Amino acid sequence: MKVQGLGAGDLAADMSEGVDPDSISFRFGPVVQGNEVLFQVWAPDARIVSVRVETRSPVGLVQDQDGYWKVRCEAAPGDVYKFDIDGLIVPDPASRFQPQDTGGPSQIVAPDRYKWKNRYWHGRPWEEAVLYEAHVGVCGGYDGLRHRLPELAALGITALELMPIGEFAGARNWGYDGVMPFAPDSAYGTPDDLRALVDEAHGHGMMMFLDVVYNHFGPEGNFLPAYASRFFDEATPTPWGAAIDFHQPAVRRFFKENALYWLKEFRFDGLRLDAVHAIADRTWLTEMAALVRASFRDRHVHLVLENEHNDAALLGAGFNAQWSDDFHNVVHVLLTGETHAYYTDFAEQPAKKLARCLAEGFIYQGEGSPNHGGRPRGQQSGHLPPTSFVAFLQNHDQVGNRALGERLTLLAPPAALKAAMALMLLCPQIPMLFMGEEDGAREPFLFFTDFHGELADAVREGRRKEFAKFPAFADPHAREAIPDPNDACSFEASRWSAWAPDAQEWHDFIQHLISLRRNSIIPGLRGARALGAEVLGEAAVQASWRMGNGTTLILAANFDNDAVSMVRPDLTPLFGSLAEGNGLPGMSTYAWLAPAP
Repeated sequence: MKVQGLGAGDLAADMSEGVDPDSISFRFGPVVQGNEVLFQVWAPDARIVSVRVETRSPVGLVQDQDGYWKVRCEAAPGDVYKFDIDGLIVPDPASRFQPQDTGGPSQIVAPDRYKWKNRYWHGRPWEEAVLYEAHVGVCGGYDGLRHRLPELAALGITALELMPIGEFAGARNWGYDGVMPFAPDSAYGTPDDLRALVDEAHGHGMMMFLDVVYNHFGPEGNFLPAYASRFFDEATPTPWGAAIDFHQPAVRRFFKENALYWLKEFRFDGLRLDAVHAIADRTWLTEMAALVRASFRDRHVHLVLENEHNDAALLGAGFNAQWSDDFHNVVHVLLTGETHAYYTDFAEQPAKKLARCLAEGFIYQGEGSPNHGGRPRGQQSGHLPPTSFVAFLQNHDQVGNRALGERLTLLAPPAALKAAMALMLLCPQIPMLFMGEEDGAREPFLFFTDFHGELADAVREGRRKEFAKFPAFADPHAREAIPDPNDACSFEASRWSAWAPDAQEWHDFIQHLISLRRNSIIPGLRGARALGAEVLGEAAVQASWRMGNGTTLILAANFDNDAVSMVRPDLTPLFGSLAEGNGLPGMSTYAWLAPAP
């Protein structure tokens, strides 16, 4: 079976036998071949293309019928180069490293020079994942994050997920403005520094995930429209400009190669695909997933989606799970009482919605969504295992896209927040912590960029206009208080310390919950299925699951101040200490685990 869009003879994938990752031939980016390097670029609009390596004379590239230009010439790892495309001097769009930012030359990297210490690491099963989302820059670069690995492992984290690291313009960025998706950003260190981070994480028994952005490019440093206009579909607008055209075979291949590149050359254990609802051609997603599965059959490799469409079919087509915004949104409403913007979808009967989320995964399974103009959203998901959903209380979006970047420690009562944390870490969905949660961090996580001139003005003013519809920022003077994303102070303010008065209390609490999950929940996750969920009160639910090992897990959570009635299981609680009498106390979560019959 040929993999569509990858080119006959380059990556012919027999899905019944798998693909040897070492045999994969890349058509994007430089390939070291002995004392020479094969340079290649897709520039279908170009008339003349040459490459200048270091200060040597330019060497012309030859075009084939598919719009690829290539040449093999003398060069070595460490050399820098640029393309001259019809007089336009540009870096390689598939550059492996940009030591001088997006406008500088690209650098040749030898992927096999790094000596892996944990070369026989094969990953961990998905059911064992306890995710931790982190921004590399806020954590001090690749080396800074590497030094934090022992404490994360001791906490019980089994999977570290990096926000996007593809080269972006400037010294700081969330990562979603990347323009060179093959180049680990130079602001964080070298490619081998990244390999060392992945390698050491594996030494701690920790999987490494990378957030990748295949739905758009950032606003600065993307030269593709000048020589590869077919990369984009001008007739299909998106919030970031013209959509990427996944109907083009070269475009399909570009991003398939990118997925294989991170998994092969950096040995990431999984990818989280950002906002796939903005990728118009759904078939590309299933093809990419099939290719990944065929290429890494001897490793545990996991694929996770962010998808507003609640497309359950994708979760049975090669993807392990989807970020559960539904879980976050309904719990946020219960914790804070906020019902504006997208929280309007969860304002009515939030306890009923949470019960459905715990029992069936998606809350919206084809019903009309108020925040989407009443249009139907989602597909039925009750048949999917609970591990098809990644549950979280906070993430980069849900914190950083607030005007002031407030964390839940400033928005919710501490007792209610701890009840929510217990629900998240003990339910069969895959849990994810956001950096700083383990310390009860109160510092904000702000939106930050490093743009200049008119683009900086547009980003700053655009963000303030975005929040003008919120009552708290209706007044223009109030909007002036929204931090400027391009001010370096916005980035620095997003660092957190572990010196909050209750930091150790939070750390111990979360460590205890993860330990309970590891010892009592994870052994039964494979094959688990929901038995149902019910509403106990306006802000209280109870749910149960038959676990794969025959045990029965029961969870009850109450986010109200007042106790609610419930029939307690005749069991010693796995978590929580109930007083005499029936009822579920306010601001609490309890768990019971019934042995197998």
